Amino acid sequence: MLRWIPLLPLIGSVVNFLFGAEIQKRMGRGAVAAIACLMPILSFVIVVGHFQELRGYGPSDRIILDSVLPWIHIGSLNVDIAFQFDPLSAVMALVVTGIGSLIHIYSYGYMDHEPAAWRFFALLNLFMFAMLTLVLGDNLLVMFVGWEGVGLCSWGLIGFWYTDHANTTAGNKAFIVNRIGDFGVVLGMFALFWSLDASGHATLVFRELADNVRHLDGMIIWGLPVATLVTLLLFFGATGKSAQIPLYIWLPDAMAGPTPVSALIHAATMVTAGVYMIGRLNFLFSMAPQTLEIVAWTGGATAFFAATIGLAQYDIKKVLAYSTVSQLGYMFMAMGVGAYAAGIFHLVTHAFFKACLFLGSGSVIHAMHHEQDMRKMGGLRKYMPITFGTFFIATLAIAGIPFFAGFFSKDEILWKAFLHNPMLWGVGFLAAAMTAFYMFRQVFMTFFGECRADHHTKEHLHESSWSMTMPLVVLAAGSIMAGYLGVPPALGGTNRFEQWLEPVMHHQTAAHGVVAATHGVVTAAHGEGHGGHSLAQEYGLMAASVGVALLGIFLAYLMYSRRTIKPDTFTSLARGVPHRVIFNKYYVDEIYYGTVLAGTLALSRVLAWFDRTVVDGVVNGAASLTRAASWVNGAFDFRIIDGLVNLVATLVDKIGGRVRLIQTGSINGYIYVIAAVVTAVLLVRTW
Repeated sequence: MLRWIPLLPLIGSVVNFLFGAEIQKRMGRGAVAAIACLMPILSFVIVVGHFQELRGYGPSDRIILDSVLPWIHIGSLNVDIAFQFDPLSAVMALVVTGIGSLIHIYSYGYMDHEPAAWRFFALLNLFMFAMLTLVLGDNLLVMFVGWEGVGLCSWGLIGFWYTDHANTTAGNKAFIVNRIGDFGVVLGMFALFWSLDASGHATLVFRELADNVRHLDGMIIWGLPVATLVTLLLFFGATGKSAQIPLYIWLPDAMAGPTPVSALIHAATMVTAGVYMIGRLNFLFSMAPQTLEIVAWTGGATAFFAATIGLAQYDIKKVLAYSTVSQLGYMFMAMGVGAYAAGIFHLVTHAFFKACLFLGSGSVIHAMHHEQDMRKMGGLRKYMPITFGTFFIATLAIAGIPFFAGFFSKDEILWKAFLHNPMLWGVGFLAAAMTAFYMFRQVFMTFFGECRADHHTKEHLHESSWSMTMPLVVLAAGSIMAGYLGVPPALGGTNRFEQWLEPVMHHQTAAHGVVAATHGVVTAAHGEGHGGHSLAQEYGLMAASVGVALLGIFLAYLMYSRRTIKPDTFTSLARGVPHRVIFNKYYVDEIYYGTVLAGTLALSRVLAWFDRTVVDGVVNGAASLTRAASWVNGAFDFRIIDGLVNLVATLVDKIGGRVRLIQTGSINGYIYVIAAVVTAVLLVRTW
């Protein structure tokens, strides 16, 4: 049953949250780690079983459904808690559970002295539950539950060491920035549902959306086609979750959290959510060529921009963080040019080599007693051969060196980008050159040359434990082998990965003439016709991208290994201004703080003053008037109303007091009075 894939990590999280502290106290840290590691591994086994089942079906029948519970049935809105397993969600679930399980195992060694290990593993499991809910949900609302869940869990994991102010600040920053983007997702879902409801086809279920989005044709909101407006809003949410311009600023700060968290968030899970959402809704985005153009250029700009920042960073994890932002830019570039399968393919290969790089950096940091400055490292390959070997393989993969995973996926994106717009290819080409340079700069500064650590650290340098090195070896193998899932026709393959996703990505032929790619046959939308592009042209571009990567590696070698070119040659250019600007990340955070944040705080102060002075003044004035009116009313009631009532009572009392004198109680007196009255009456009548 599909439901057990996300439920098992949830069970592990609940057990460790409720009983983990006691279990760790009585049985040790290994017990809570065993519970936490077992659950995603079992989920992975179930995913593999369903994947094999899916392979046995025909391409058009590859979907497994599991409706768990009825959820929202109000008017035309009918949504259940349900999961679906199709080629796209199968790929995502395999990546999330497979790499997630390796990160759990790695965490056992990395968090070896953590007194609150139970809380850490509980949060890791909860994060896995949320991410699996996101990728397996069969409708937008269930997906959004997972979408919000990973945001919440990332806040807890980034700020795990909450006694450190930098960690809590980074966690809060990630949470707030993501909430800004998530507002766009909410508005996009509302606009999509209302528009479909107006056409008589209200739904949020992905399968039904694919059949009914054609009814949005011709519908306009605020002067924009509905499909364009909805996709722009959804993409804005994706820029937050997947760290694209302008909402990328949270991701580098997230390095404050434990390294396994960095690997989990930045490699295979949370940051890929935006890419997955566009892939899942490819039928909707293909109706909005203007949005796709924005997606493509935002991705290209992010890839280039983040790569430039990575050139000047010295924190080993910050380099990888900006590398993640840059590689996510490549994925969005692919999505924007309509090459949805290529974007998902790079997501998969990136998950392997980036997880390997992050966990490798964690192994280095662990050995260096939590030192992260690469200027204080060097020569570590002698002390940590497994970490070095796996890190080196992953670096070759991200640099796009042939026969490693990143080469196949990145080259496919660059080729599709070239067919769409050669200028876009140029941006990606330059980003690839910088990627190769700063990644090998990192390798040479960390693992080559003389060790620059202090004497105490040198004495204790050693390779990490098996629980940390074993996941590194597996991920390094994936950094090589994963690329062979999508060997393109130009290299003699059939791009099996693209064929696998074809039933889901059947809308790859973008409406704005991007690229038609089906079963590995590429048709450029520049009037060349079927198969009209030149293989020589494709090989030439491939050779150019490999050549520029090798050039970047060679330059890094000359600067940081051979030292024949001094880094100061570049850092001192124009009196060091360019280097300072790049090192300080273009002062984007400072600009945000000085404009958006300062403006928000100033507005909040103005609104607070308005609330205290005007709103509270009106309320307090109304209260004063009410009190005055009540006093006048009370005085009138006491003096006039009560006075009249009391006057009547007093008069009645006085009269009664006089009349009471007649009531003597003497029978003789009563007889005399009666006789006198009767006599008087008789006299009057006879008169």
